[in-house]
Amino acid sequence: MTDLKIEKEETDTGGRYVTTLDGHTAEMTFSKAGTQRIIIDHTGVPEALGGRGVGQALVKRAVEDARAAGLKIIPLCPFAKAQIEKHVEWQDVLN
Repeated sequence: MTDLKIEKEETDTGGRYVTTLDGHTAEMTFSKAGTQRIIIDHTGVPEALGGRGVGQALVKRAVEDARAAGLKIIPLCPFAKAQIEKHVEWQDVLN
């Protein structure tokens, strides 16, 4: 899903990536682990958006942002971990 508008909301300790599609909001949350790592701790996609690549798009955006910022990702969220394991080209950001 390439036309998805994903917003990044960030605080001093973490944040989330969020998108709304067809009136349903999906999100992926993260915590900051020091200055060089983020921990993806949850991905939530409503049933109505299931199977449309929304969760994968959220993980991809986090990978791209981490790569651009020189950060590493610790994927504690089982969904994010599975997506990164499936995409070899994303694994350079693993801690």
